[in-house]
Amino acid sequence: MATITFDTHKFVRKLQDAGFNEKQAEGLTEAMRSAIDESELVTKKDLQIELAPIKADLNLVKWMLGALIAIAIAGFSKQFL
Repeated sequence: MATITFDTHKFVRKLQDAGFNEKQAEGLTEAMRSAIDESELVTKKDLQIELAPIKADLNLVKWMLGALIAIAIAGFSKQFL
């Protein structure tokens, strides 16, 4: 699982610049930090690791289907030609 860095001080400053008072900005920042800490985010690498076996299986099915089609075409052409 990925770790996200969150600059709370910078976030508080941006909220204050946008018109939040200090207490509101700090409260919202704490809520955001808590939500980020509790979330389970997935990175592109995590997806690649999990999807690799499925990709390999799909490639196998693709080759098997290609071979089956080639055999069927050969059988039909032998029958009609």
